[in-house]
Amino acid sequence: MHDQQRTLVSILVPAFDEEANVERAYERIARVFDSLPGYDCEIIFSDNHSTDKTFEILSELARKDRRVKAIRLSRNFGYQRSLLCLYKAASGACAVQVDCDLQDPPELIPEMLEKWREGHQVVYGIRRSLQDGFVTAFLRRAFYRFINNISSDELPVNVGEFRLVDRRILNELRKVDDSTPYLRGLISCMGFSQVGLEYDRADRVAGTSKFPLKSMILLAVDGVLNHSLVPLRLASFMGMAIGFLSILAIFIYLLGRVVFGQAWPAGFATTTILLLISISINAIFMGIIGEYLGRVFLQSKSASRPIIQESLNLSEDDVSRAVETPAYAK
Repeated sequence: MHDQQRTLVSILVPAFDEEANVERAYERIARVFDSLPGYDCEIIFSDNHSTDKTFEILSELARKDRRVKAIRLSRNFGYQRSLLCLYKAASGACAVQVDCDLQDPPELIPEMLEKWREGHQVVYGIRRSLQDGFVTAFLRRAFYRFINNISSDELPVNVGEFRLVDRRILNELRKVDDSTPYLRGLISCMGFSQVGLEYDRADRVAGTSKFPLKSMILLAVDGVLNHSLVPLRLASFMGMAIGFLSILAIFIYLLGRVVFGQAWPAGFATTTILLLISISINAIFMGIIGEYLGRVFLQSKSASRPIIQESLNLSEDDVSRAVETPAYAK
């Protein structure tokens, strides 16, 4: 794979309402490769149906530089599914994902490529420091540790979306047909040789974050449900625990009534409380089961596949590959 010819690297940049950042992101990425001998790049943007001038700016950049490529989705299909489209469209010997807000510095790409040349199939960025507020940073780190503890897969801690992946990983991602993908977990559990690279995350250059607390929570839910059966097992354990306590309560009641002659009335309040608790617990765990079944339902719907409205500097094969369904899933 690694010969003396110039090696093509795919740079994957997801964007949504990033008119203030797309040109900056392009310039910094292009500057890195202009000074990087032995490498060519393709910079693929995914426009998740932005409502501002993001795609207009991308169209202008694509006219000036053929290395710039872009796909515009017909609606907002979500961050993770737009990412999967980018990975499937990549043509390079390896691919590097860089967020459009430039909090993950493109200037680290040469170091990632060095580690890739050493034989690692995945090089992921480890966030040594975060520019988020104390509460947000704490929740991020707590979630990384939580999902790593409950998952059967080994997921690196304090790792986001800034990573390099080898062509072998890209080939495997083309086989993925998932309506609710969780890319960082999916790539981590593929195995191969993976190594981390520590860095300090920068402040957002311009614009506002498109990842509010609600989106972070939804991503956390996807991460937990995609990589752990703990919620389902928790339902089973809770059911067994309540069953044991119920049997114990019945035994104590009978013991007091028959052996000690206690004249305990059949309390209406006690019965009502126990009934409501039982209904509540059933509702909670039926909801957990429903989350899993909902994902099966979404997976079975062909309408869940992203639709590309328009593309820039991409061949028909590249476009169809970005949203193709694996043959075994059809």
